[in-house]
Amino acid sequence: MSGPFTRRAALKLLAVSAGVPVIGRGAERVTSPRTGANFKLGIASYSLRGLPLDAALVAVRRLGLSALSINRAHLSWEHETAGWERAADKFGPAGVAVRCCGVMTLKNDEAMVRGAFDFARKLGVHLIACSPEPAALPLVARCTEEFGIRAAIHNHGPEDKIYPSPHEAWAAVQPFGPGLGLCIDVGHSWRAGADPADCIRKYASRLLDVHLKDSNAAVGAEDVPVEMGRGKMDIPAILTALIESGYGGTAWFEYEKDAADPLPGLAESIGYVRGLMRGMGLDADALNRMIS
Repeated sequence: MSGPFTRRAALKLLAVSAGVPVIGRGAERVTSPRTGANFKLGIASYSLRGLPLDAALVAVRRLGLSALSINRAHLSWEHETAGWERAADKFGPAGVAVRCCGVMTLKNDEAMVRGAFDFARKLGVHLIACSPEPAALPLVARCTEEFGIRAAIHNHGPEDKIYPSPHEAWAAVQPFGPGLGLCIDVGHSWRAGADPADCIRKYASRLLDVHLKDSNAAVGAEDVPVEMGRGKMDIPAILTALIESGYGGTAWFEYEKDAADPLPGLAESIGYVRGLMRGMGLDADALNRMIS
């Protein structure tokens, strides 16, 4: 689906939500029955980068979610420890659980890498999404073992000369243990010419994190972020791959459009995904478990 959210598109979404077979891309996957999904849904705080932290936490709850992947736009891991602890005190009372940090750019510098893992430990987080220099990979792998915190390499599209797609991230983690894995960004994978659904299945054994989004960009081109369901990507196929591969982490909505006013687009994206999941056979209880 591309272009404006038309009446026809709205009717199609309602049909999918009700489990009515529809004709079109991914329809056979959407309407086939599913018994459940192992993964959770959350918000990548980069989606809310135009809001201060307090407002971002309120926004997460308004959107009906509780899990947050914290980005340096809201809490920079380079800052002093006291700042981390003051921020962490806000999450519980706001009803928000921080389950991931990132994306962190990591150089081959022991103080920097250890500082990143120490940040996650002090927040009580057991996963970081990162983009490490190749030379830093042995150090990152050692820290995953020492700190008991997993690290997921994030692919960032054709502009990323090291990890444009999950293929390069997969190759990079092979010499190391399971604490080092992949954060598949489905939009950047698409732009890099990699099929996100295929990558989810192919690399399921090391898939630790997922960024959900949609795009109207051509392969190899600069991103054109849009609300999920309005772009060129096959979102039903991606969700099906997450279910069928048994992915058990969190899939984060990372909405990069409308930084100053992201809530309408995020709400539409979340509603679209929930509608698709309902059309896959998940009942209300299963959907509620995905956002708890």
